[in-house]
Amino acid sequence: MELLLAIFLAVLTVFVAMAFYYEHPKAEIPHGFSQRQKLYVFHYILNFGFGLAKFLEKVGITSEVYVLRTAMDGIPPLKDKHLFIKDLRFEKVKVRIYQPKMSTTGQRRGILYFHGGVGRFGSIRAYERTCRYFARKTNSVVVSVGYRLAPEHPYPAQFEDCLTATIHFMRTAQDYGVDPARIIICGDSSGGTLTAAVAQALVNRRDLPKLRAQILIYPFLQCVDLNLPSYQQNDRVPILLKERTLALGLKYLNKDLSVMEAVCNGSHVPEDLQLKYQQWVSPDYIPHEFKTRGYQPSTTHPFSKEVYTLIKPVFDTVFSPLLAEDSVIARLPEAFILTCEFDVLRDDGLLYKKRLEDHGIKVTWCHLEEGFHGTVFLALLGGVIAFRSGNKGLKKIVNFLRLM
Repeated sequence: MELLLAIFLAVLTVFVAMAFYYEHPKAEIPHGFSQRQKLYVFHYILNFGFGLAKFLEKVGITSEVYVLRTAMDGIPPLKDKHLFIKDLRFEKVKVRIYQPKMSTTGQRRGILYFHGGVGRFGSIRAYERTCRYFARKTNSVVVSVGYRLAPEHPYPAQFEDCLTATIHFMRTAQDYGVDPARIIICGDSSGGTLTAAVAQALVNRRDLPKLRAQILIYPFLQCVDLNLPSYQQNDRVPILLKERTLALGLKYLNKDLSVMEAVCNGSHVPEDLQLKYQQWVSPDYIPHEFKTRGYQPSTTHPFSKEVYTLIKPVFDTVFSPLLAEDSVIARLPEAFILTCEFDVLRDDGLLYKKRLEDHGIKVTWCHLEEGFHGTVFLALLGGVIAFRSGNKGLKKIVNFLRLM
């Protein structure tokens, strides 16, 4: 019996290793990255997980998305003696509220957190450490929003849940000891996308208090140009490879992956939209210092009406908040934007920063020179998968929150 188990595990390992080797390109980490070997190891562990998930789905044991969700949830932390933690529902949306036990003389600030995971992964449990950290370090009431996930709940259910939870909290803030004028929304990666989209959706709401601020942590903000300098420079830098970025985004929208090459080439953007969006999405607006590392202007490819029709939702401002009209951008709240040098999404953050500043919106910008996508999330998991850049980013976010 033990021999059969050993053989099965050996065969499984070979199949998974093959899946990961052929379906994931080799990582390329720039020489200036000081924790180079550590990131290589984490990259291969992550890819092995992707390969295992795909293999288990192919053999009919379980779904790929279930395996990846379980892995991201991880092991929950122990009880926190400094916080009251309670699970509730805002309307029909699951939330978890973290309230500091220490006494306070007045009302606290409130933070709504929208987790990352490309609308398909992530959960309240996965971001337990993140929300506890912000509640403790800033003496704030934190609401972690457990929005519904795709594919069970198709896009844009994720945005709808985040908006519903935000509106409910703004209306009932005082019930939780929160000042309605000090509510901040925050999210990382696709959670940053949701943060930007929710902030935009609220600019015309006269029946609600104005958001105090929005915090965007390495957000995805546009699907017009996937050949910006950061996409070229960080094409194969872990953990968000360019190919993986697009594949996950298309899966989130439940679109066929056969269009990936056409989208990468820009064939999905009609000429009229290209003319409109180039005022906001262009390498011309990326500072020169971010183009010195191997950037080459991309060539244009013929427009494909078929591809455009298939993936038209990528131009929705809920999916691509960078494409919002000037009249919306001009009314947004103060922002904190965190970008990472070794992240394909770096330039999305830089372009949004410029748009906000062009309209007189105050922006606090944190750029992690040795940062990569996911580094802030990993910092709170600790141990061998925590990187110095993530700890630096956390401190910057906390400092910003304390001023709100």
